[in-house]
Amino acid sequence: MENQYIKQFPELMSGKTILYVHGFASSGNSGTVERLRVVLPQARIVAPDLPIHPEEAMTLLRNTCQQTNPDLIIGTSMGGMYAEMLYGYYRILTNPAFHIADTMQSHGLTGKQQFFSTRQDGVQEFYVDKPLVKEYRLMTEQNFAHAHDEGEAQHVFGLFGDEDPLVNTYDTFMEHYPQAIRFHGEHRMNDHSFMHSVVPVIRWIDDRQEHRERPTIYVGIETLMDAYRKPASSCQKAVRTLLEHYSLFFVAPAPSTLPNEYADTLSWLEQYINVPAWGHTVFSNQRHLLLGDYLIEAQDTRDTMATRIAYGSDTFKTWEDILDYFSHLGGQ
Repeated sequence: MENQYIKQFPELMSGKTILYVHGFASSGNSGTVERLRVVLPQARIVAPDLPIHPEEAMTLLRNTCQQTNPDLIIGTSMGGMYAEMLYGYYRILTNPAFHIADTMQSHGLTGKQQFFSTRQDGVQEFYVDKPLVKEYRLMTEQNFAHAHDEGEAQHVFGLFGDEDPLVNTYDTFMEHYPQAIRFHGEHRMNDHSFMHSVVPVIRWIDDRQEHRERPTIYVGIETLMDAYRKPASSCQKAVRTLLEHYSLFFVAPAPSTLPNEYADTLSWLEQYINVPAWGHTVFSNQRHLLLGDYLIEAQDTRDTMATRIAYGSDTFKTWEDILDYFSHLGGQ
């Protein structure tokens, strides 16, 4: 693992069970499992090796859910396809392979295959033939059977890498679930994409389950940009640091003319802030009406309902100054 990105969060999912469902040709000993155990040391991580035959895999997963009652299920690629069908639980589907039979055939995943990581049974290779591909095709036809049941839509998050050359099921997911998020990354997770894409979603889910309300910080989008519309120095670091203790919302002016002003703002936030900005963007020309704990902005909004932090002032000239201020507050 590229350890400069990894950080532990002992309070996150503390005492809870996470079921991890691995991808094709992987195992419960994958790099993502290792990341989960390092980043969430107080959570119980359950990660079984899946049988090659999909019906056997689903039976194992449903039995595991009955035995462990997981608070969260995370599935990647093929595992995301399986996890979608584990209804009634919070789920994060990362690059879910809803068309895995087609993926096998179009990307040379048939014939003799090697496992990427060690398995408890010691098996190192397996064979994908036409009957097995057919089994997977029949399995994926069962996806979304209960996606529209009451409550399911708010329990499922889809994460889709914007550089994934193998699987692209964003549109398929959106036909059934609204919480689809693009992240910066490829098909397989690395430390960077895991920490900056998966962990924020885990934090949202943990907060929901605990009915936890973090202090709110509104961030004016003008504080995040330099004169060339590139990220201001240390602003991305600041966002990632503040997310550990606060609920962040990004505030932009309400478009005055063309609808594409919305798209331009959302595109900038998706590119430079990414997952933390999803569902946390506010368009308003009346910042003084925003009810929260703090408002970080470069413009001068008077009589705000939140404690105003004037970015660019003598006291808060840079984002490092703002981080220093909040470090002394201890999350208050």
